[in-house]
Amino acid sequence: MKKIAITVLSTALLVSCGTSNEKTQETKEEKKETTTTETAKTENTAESLVVLNANLATQEELMKAGIYPETIKKIIENRPFVSINELEALISEENREATYKKVFVPLNLNTTPEEDFKKIPRVGDKMAHEFEEYRPYTSIKQFKKEIGKYVDEEEVDRYLYYVFVPVELNTASEEDIKALPGVGDKMAHEFEEYRPYKNIEQFRKEIGKYVDDKELKRLERFVYLK
Repeated sequence: MKKIAITVLSTALLVSCGTSNEKTQETKEEKKETTTTETAKTENTAESLVVLNANLATQEELMKAGIYPETIKKIIENRPFVSINELEALISEENREATYKKVFVPLNLNTTPEEDFKKIPRVGDKMAHEFEEYRPYTSIKQFKKEIGKYVDEEEVDRYLYYVFVPVELNTASEEDIKALPGVGDKMAHEFEEYRPYKNIEQFRKEIGKYVDDKELKRLERFVYLK
């Protein structure tokens, strides 16, 4: 009788342990699945924030972003784009909104018509008005400060793919120059190297030593002289 009782008790303990182990394993799997899902969401969110510059993106980057092959061909053949309107002319109306979430031509915050700001995805009448309200902008910092009153930091960072503040060639800080689309340390240094500039022709001559005519045309959009 004792042997039978011991056997029954042992069996119960084994079943209990097995069930407990299964539950523990299930919990681990659930946690792993949850973590994987959260990581994927984070990565997708980060990726969705990236908007390619139509004047700088490589063919590979455009393909990876899901841009139609025929559109990629048109972008590469027709750039640099001086305005968003030039890019817009190449894209069918029904595809523009989806395309602008992936690739865009940055807008000059101080000269762009309010109506054109609405071409930025998720920027409606009210926000387009606020973009214009705080002109003239002296730096991208000012833009971030003023527009940060209306939207969170993540949304402000998203806007930075779509806009820029032009710089005064003789007085702009290196930080403000490097905030321009596609202008890194080396080019920022060259911008400063030839100061003071007497006219825009001098800028073209000096910076033209380092870049081709297309890139010079693109860079010229970002600067002015008092």
